[in-house]
Amino acid sequence: MIPGLATRRRFSDLSEQEILALAISSEEDDARIYRTYAERLRQDYPASAQVFDAMAVEEDTHRQWLIERHRARFGEVIPLIRREHVAGFYARKPVWLIENLGLDRMRSEAAAMEAQAASFYARAAAQTQDAATRKLLGDLAAAEARHEAKAGDLTERHLDGEARAEEDSAAHRQFLLTWVQPGLAGLMDGSVSTLAPIFATAFATQDPHTTLLVGLAASVGAGISMGFTEAVHDDGVLSGRGAPWKRGLASGVMTTLGGLGHALPYLIPDFWMATAIAIAVVFVELWAIVWIQNRYMDTPFLRATFQVVLGGALVFAAGVLIGGG
Repeated sequence: MIPGLATRRRFSDLSEQEILALAISSEEDDARIYRTYAERLRQDYPASAQVFDAMAVEEDTHRQWLIERHRARFGEVIPLIRREHVAGFYARKPVWLIENLGLDRMRSEAAAMEAQAASFYARAAAQTQDAATRKLLGDLAAAEARHEAKAGDLTERHLDGEARAEEDSAAHRQFLLTWVQPGLAGLMDGSVSTLAPIFATAFATQDPHTTLLVGLAASVGAGISMGFTEAVHDDGVLSGRGAPWKRGLASGVMTTLGGLGHALPYLIPDFWMATAIAIAVVFVELWAIVWIQNRYMDTPFLRATFQVVLGGALVFAAGVLIGGG
């Protein structure tokens, strides 16, 4: 038996009081989530923060209606029952998973929350026999179903075209500073700086296994170094570049991948075949860097090509000459 499953109740087995208690706790959780979103966004995206504040107020109103109905039907004591106590019931993702993915993810998650809540109330209403409780749950199902449109109304009220454009621009800029810029720096470092040691080893030994070991060591070592350097040199508070661990992760992972791209072909036992594939991978890596610079960093295409391809070619040539000599 799966651990914890035996302690969960099936939704169909819940009593009317337990359904009301579950609805109350769910509304409390959703209001708390919306307020957390609002607080996270308030400094950088004040208009979107107002939208989530208003949605939290809506959830508070629903909770009050449910508590009043519970009081009239069952008294003051509300049983403790939450989503995790019910088998198969929808769960909410931890807030930190959503906030790390940005403003658009918060907006889409809110829409999904409203749709799940509408489905819950419709099912709960169908399971309830008391007329007044059934009416309330049905009304809440309809209200939650309208909430996506309501969220749109709130967005229009608090988030006009200019404010939305400003927030989207700020979110895009933050994405560039936190993820793209460190990742691009890492990819450039991993792809270019490891060329010399890998190809010098390749042409000096003509041994794929030795070249692979050197490539792995150079790539992983460079990734760790770049990741830590990016994370510790700027805490992001004054520069606004985002959390150090995010930038360090982006830089470290992309550095490692950049080096592994032309190291892994040496898994092939045939030296010249492995080398030919590695050179082809280098070509792809360098043009990928050019594309990213042009696409995200607004670097002119010819300028990016000159900087990256020429620099990579010089480092590659240095490695070949040193190894061949």
